Amino acid sequence: MVLDEPKENDDKYEIDGLTYLIDKDLASTSGKVTVDFVDNGWQQGFTVNAEKPLGGDGASCSTSGCGSSCSH
Repeated sequence: MVLDEPKENDDKYEIDGLTYLIDKDLASTSGKVTVDFVDNGWQQGFTVNAEKPLGGDGASCSTSGCGSSCSH
């Protein structure tokens, strides 16, 4: 997940005042993508989960003020 400007090959979604840009090729490969904010005491930040994860079953990535991580 990065902050970026729209590109020609991006789909743009505006939900609850936030704008999401998703590469059209990635969107067709990943299926439905959900973005959530987690704050459970030991983990804080955004999680991004895809219906068809690119890294294999159960892959997810998150980012926070401390950096980002991905798990498979």
